[in-house]
Amino acid sequence: MKVLVTGNAGFIGFHTAKALVERGDTVIGFDVVNDYYDVAIKEARLQILAETARKTNAGYHFIRDNLADRDAVDACFAEHKPDRVIHLAAQAGVRYSLENPHAYVEANIIAFTNILEACRHNATPHLTYASTSSVYGANTNLPFSEHQGVDHPLQFYAATKRANELMAHAYSHLYRLPTTGLRFFTVYGPWGRPDMALFLFTKNIIEGKPIQVFNHGNHTRDFTYVDDIVEGVIRVSDRIAEPDPDWNSNDPDPCSSNAPFRIFNIGNNAPAKLTEYIEAAEEAIGKKAIKEMLPLQPGDVPDTDADVSELVKAVDYKPATPIKVGVTAFVGWYRQFYHV
Repeated sequence: MKVLVTGNAGFIGFHTAKALVERGDTVIGFDVVNDYYDVAIKEARLQILAETARKTNAGYHFIRDNLADRDAVDACFAEHKPDRVIHLAAQAGVRYSLENPHAYVEANIIAFTNILEACRHNATPHLTYASTSSVYGANTNLPFSEHQGVDHPLQFYAATKRANELMAHAYSHLYRLPTTGLRFFTVYGPWGRPDMALFLFTKNIIEGKPIQVFNHGNHTRDFTYVDDIVEGVIRVSDRIAEPDPDWNSNDPDPCSSNAPFRIFNIGNNAPAKLTEYIEAAEEAIGKKAIKEMLPLQPGDVPDTDADVSELVKAVDYKPATPIKVGVTAFVGWYRQFYHV
């Protein structure tokens, strides 16, 4: 198939595009390559994608442009006519959304509108897009289920991703555009973003600097290894969303519809304390961390835990990489990439 992967210079987008190229799909990557974090990492990812395509003799084309530019998006669809769209481009980061909300409007709202419109006018067979576990917000009923309401976001980032889900449903209903949203739970692994906890922990532990441990390490996260996320993304993309024949408008299920629309959690379904995550990093590095204990940050939720029963039912897949395995892989990548 010909697959458009937006955000292919980003963490999850890179891994997804690489997996698709390796299985023989033609991939069109689309990324503005902004400087939200170190551009050198993004350029290195892009180089690996190009090399992988050459080695496998697969089709690969990269467009360096802004998804908020409607003309650029329309030109991409007119030229390439993708069979699938996997939309992973976004302005990420919970705390940055407190400082610069306008970046989230451009990257998460305007850009997604352009994607929806292009998919609509080009009759794209299936749009799969990234959402986040952050949409569960003030909900403390664990594990988080797609059947629960998600109308109490705790930061603007989560609000924009929830808006994406609602926008997708409108297009699925009005234009019968098949859409599937995927709520990712604390993704980590090689090539991760420098603003993510594991990256910061690894860097500071190696350099002998203190690490900031928020909520005194007491909160839990459903840490999910990036390869598991990618497997779920591709399986879901391959399975075109369909209307739910059992959907009842008198008792509406939030994660399905009488339109071709679905929402799935993708998480490890094995939450661990932040302290356990740090211990895995210490063990992989071979050095103890200097911890600076701090209170919970504004916008953070205390705990996350993904109910993935709907994902298992739909595509027969459940993430399962243990934290120690995933953290060790990340530390190995970090040492190799930074020569430390």
